[in-house]
Amino acid sequence: MDLLQVKGNQIVDSQGRAVFLRGVCVGGWMNMEDFINGYPGPESGLRAAIARVLGAEKAEFFFDRWLDYFFAEADVAFLKSLGCTVVRLPLNYRHFESDLAPFEYLEKGFARLQQAVEWCGKHGLYVILDLHSVQGWQNTSWHCENASAHSLFWTQKHYQDRFVALWEEFARRYKGNPVIAGYNVMNEPAANVPRGFITRQNYEPDYAILNQVYRRVVKAIRAIDPDHIIFLEGDLFSTLFDGFDAPETLGANIAYSSHNYSEPGFGPGRYPDPAKGWDKAGQQQVFQNASGTRFTRKYNVPLWVGEFGSAYNGPAHEIPDRLRALDDQLAVLNENQAHWTMWVYKDIFVMGWVQVAPNSPYVQTIAPALKGKQAVFAD
Repeated sequence: MDLLQVKGNQIVDSQGRAVFLRGVCVGGWMNMEDFINGYPGPESGLRAAIARVLGAEKAEFFFDRWLDYFFAEADVAFLKSLGCTVVRLPLNYRHFESDLAPFEYLEKGFARLQQAVEWCGKHGLYVILDLHSVQGWQNTSWHCENASAHSLFWTQKHYQDRFVALWEEFARRYKGNPVIAGYNVMNEPAANVPRGFITRQNYEPDYAILNQVYRRVVKAIRAIDPDHIIFLEGDLFSTLFDGFDAPETLGANIAYSSHNYSEPGFGPGRYPDPAKGWDKAGQQQVFQNASGTRFTRKYNVPLWVGEFGSAYNGPAHEIPDRLRALDDQLAVLNENQAHWTMWVYKDIFVMGWVQVAPNSPYVQTIAPALKGKQAVFAD
């Protein structure tokens, strides 16, 4: 595998050949989310709830086994067999640093991540490291481990210092590693919600603080690792880019990531429906007009659509509609030579008071910790 680089609007290997990063996000693994695991809250809440039921020791065993089986080498081999070239690994800072011991790093979390990186290297799959949950919370939502609905990261230096220091630690560990396609330094920032989020329609981006943080973290990473690609996401959950610093002011190997969830992908409703603009032509127009598309074309830099997908909302008989919408969106992304990672690879639900699946590897492994309890593991 080659250490990838940015050349104009392309990502290239050591021979200058274009490489297209196309694959999936492994959400729910080292950053658990409520819609994936079935618990209505962030990972810390899920861990606390399980610990109250099982006790601290069994809860730790439970989550260790969860992590062991949720994403394993067999998954990497399967994704490679589908033609994927990359996986995006969403990471929760709590796997690498405790709030009770800031700036001290947890080898257990780094060892688990390293194992996954080694599997990907073995099977020829690139990895994008995505800091999905940032110290102090970069937005107000559950997917950044935020149970408070207040984003403290943007107004408190302590959290920003820890964020930068953690990226310095990633850079030290992965400098020169060709399996790493790049560093996705922050998932879905919302830089202007220090007192909570109102609506997307009323949101005013704060490019000044976002640019300031990006300049700082890029400079810190570059002092250690001058070579890996750094991916920067737009404000308002990676949708707004117009006020960003010009890429050349940040140096070489900078690329940008937008998140392009679509109405026809979410549904409900039939697809195609040209009257609503729910067809390939409509999706093409939405992509062309998106802030991330316009910004990256203006500056001739790569665009990676880091998240998108079909959520299968609505009745079961509309699943084919969501698949048709997804098929057209993929065609639009490919025709425009965008890099992409679909959200999300797999869901696993854990619910109480349901009969266990007796032959499931999850149950067989975790059963000793669940003696006297009832749960279901569905994959």
